[in-house]
Amino acid sequence: MAVLVLADHDLGTLSPATARVVHAVAELGPIDVLVLGEGIDQVATDAAGIAGVARVLVGQGADFTGDFADAIVPLLQTLSANYQHIVSAAGSVGRDVMPRLAARLDLMPVTDVVAVLGPNRFERPIYAGNAVQTVTANQPKQVLTIRASAFRAAASGNAAPIEPVPHQPVASAARVIAAHRTESDSPDLATAQIVVGGGVSVGSAEGFQLIEQLAKKLGAAIGATRAAVDAGYAPNDWQVGQTGKIIAPDLYIAIGISGALQHLAGIQGAKKIVAINSDAEAPLVKLADVALIGDLFTIIPELIAELDKLGFKRP
Repeated sequence: MAVLVLADHDLGTLSPATARVVHAVAELGPIDVLVLGEGIDQVATDAAGIAGVARVLVGQGADFTGDFADAIVPLLQTLSANYQHIVSAAGSVGRDVMPRLAARLDLMPVTDVVAVLGPNRFERPIYAGNAVQTVTANQPKQVLTIRASAFRAAASGNAAPIEPVPHQPVASAARVIAAHRTESDSPDLATAQIVVGGGVSVGSAEGFQLIEQLAKKLGAAIGATRAAVDAGYAPNDWQVGQTGKIIAPDLYIAIGISGALQHLAGIQGAKKIVAINSDAEAPLVKLADVALIGDLFTIIPELIAELDKLGFKRP
């Protein structure tokens, strides 16, 4: 039973989520990785280096630029005849592509998988992460999206063959008008080992610079609550929660975050939580492994200063 994984990549860089997806489905059978786009030679090479990958299939074409589902789905549908499982990360592309593919194949997609129990048995969170559902899908093929943060990355050091995939260009009805990006050298939020998050209590975009300073000191990704994003304190791609990114870092430092249910749904996979808050009764403070009660504008500069005294350098 072969597995096809749709690679996640951006600006010529393979997403760390791809290696996690490969690890998640490693027991299901031989794995091929599909890389689509233009100027993706380095992406294909990086995908070929992931342990457990049997082949990398490459589809070059301008029609794949922009990750338009109406261009990607027809190729996936053609390739699906050779695979028992068609899989992607549960990111923006996977959430767009996989349900459409499942509809074309007359299958039920299984989304946000956090555990693979067998070829047709999977676990996924429901009710905003308050319960875990075990799904047994007795169907000819499985179309899956994997919550990458729930799995560790597959090892590297492989050298899988890279093969071109012929395809007929598909004219998409959609077109890119503009792309707005947040320039940052911080790790990928969805797969980072350390995340520093800020809430609306930070008070302003200028106040959020404290969050950024601590994150840079720790080599951490930067997160934010929906309220902070809506207030304009942080960009949209920093949003963590049910309507943002789902994270599962080794350490989550929550600064000025009370802990709304929607935010808690996005951090349930965090192994250790440190909460910095002036409210000792805040839900996230009670949930945290370590809580620092006080004014964040006093605590954070002191914390940064102590790290400097210790000679701590970004990993």
